[in-house]
Formats: sequence, C-alpha cells, structure tokens
Amino acid sequence: MGRATALERLARGDRVTVIGSSEAKGRALLSQAGNPNLRFLRADLSSIAEVERVVADIVEHHDAVDALALFANRVNPKRIETVDGLESSFALYYLSRYLLGSLLSPLLNAAPAPVVINIAGVGNTAGGIIWEDVQLTRKYGQVRAQLQGGRANDLLGVAFAAQAENKARYVLYHPGFTRSGVDGYPNPVIRRVLKLLAAVFARPVPDAVRPIVEWIDHPPPDPLSAIDRGKPVDKSLKTLNRADAMRLAAYTEDLLHRLRRPGSPDR
Repeated sequence: MGRATALERLARGDRVTVIGSSEAKGRALLSQAGNPNLRFLRADLSSIAEVERVVADIVEHHDAVDALALFANRVNPKRIETVDGLESSFALYYLSRYLLGSLLSPLLNAAPAPVVINIAGVGNTAGGIIWEDVQLTRKYGQVRAQLQGGRANDLLGVAFAAQAENKARYVLYHPGFTRSGVDGYPNPVIRRVLKLLAAVFARPVPDAVRPIVEWIDHPPPDPLSAIDRGKPVDKSLKTLNRADAMRLAAYTEDLLHRLRRPGSPDR
C-alpha cells in the first residue's frame, strides 16, 4: 500500500520520501518509478535512533511536509525485543508512528494544509492496551500484540488531534483486508492460506489506497477523522477514549525519557 501510494503521488507531481527496511525493495521502487522526485531512506523504524536519523534527514531536505502516511507494521509469531529493549510490534507499529508525527510536527505545521494518515485497525473494538504489561513480557501472542498496536494507534490519533498546536488533520484509516503484505508473513502455511483468501476476498491495493491519495490533496476538515472501510467510525467508541489517549501519551513520554541516550535530538 505504501508503494502504491508513493507511485500515485509521484504521478501527480509530488516530491515523495519512502522509508523502508529493505534496501533491495527500495532500489526496486526507485527503478520502477524512474523519477527524481522519489527518495528512499532505508531504516529500521523499530529503533528510536533510526527514527530520529530519518527525521533529521527529512528536516535537512525539506522546509515543510504536506502529508505523513504511516504504514509500517510487521507480525512476529514470537516475542522479539528491539535494540531499545521494547516489544517489536509496539516499537514498530505504534512508537515509530508516535515519533514520526511528533518530531515532524514543525514541518507539518509549516505546510498549508497538512495531513497525517495512520493506517491501522480503527473501528475494530477487539483487544486493548495491556496497561499492566504494555511490553507483553509475561504473555505474548502475535494477535494480542497486533490488537494492542491497533488500539494504541487509535489513541495516538486522539492525542495528536487534541493538541491545539498541531495544524495537521489526523486520519485513522482501516482499509480492511487488502491484497498487500501477505507475501511477508513468516509462517509459510499461513502465508499460503492468506494468499488464497486474498485472491478471493481482499480488496485490490488501488482501491484501498485511493482514499489515502485523495486525503493528501483534500484533508478532512475535522482535527480527527476515523474511517473503517469507507465508513465513518463513531468517535465515542471506547477505543477512541480521550482519557486512555492521554494515559498512553504519558506512558510513551515517560518511556522515551527513560530510554533516550545522550547525543540524540531533543534529549
């Protein structure tokens, strides 16, 4: 979905920066696009230092950011700790998005009509934040980790939109089952099943990214929008609770304060 969005925006004349973990896929995208307006930055976004490096690069090359589209996620059958000692799904699926939105907010505010689009699972009420063990050190499960990450992104959107200094409109977007990313599933049996299901039931990628492409040109008017497969989500849902959003934001800032090392930005 990220690749499709990038190519569509390039076709409309945008300057696009794509961030990804695979150098080979990045080179393939650059070759496919053949467009000088495309930049690729290789980075492991589960690392705080890597996110900050990417932000520093973007700040060096741009005076403003019109749109930030957040796609990064990876399913891990077993619990993996990042270089920062964090549960990997939490770090990649949620924390990288938190940091990118926060650290790039000055450049977003410098754009005329900025938008942040967070692709996750808004509208799904299963799962939640495991407040007593956010890093899932005692009872890890890949579904549990993914559901927690999805709920964390819901709350991230609520917290971002609540900050008056943030000019960007924030869109939480659940595209539904899409023919995207199934080749990367680690279990080969499940991967084959997913590919079969995707061929029959999943939305084509162009259909899934069409709203993303349009929101970049025409951001919704409200500070926060929540869209589940084309339908607005009731923002009174428990998964969009403002008190929980503030609680998660406080947890995240405290976590970052404890983890950050001397020499990095804003420490």
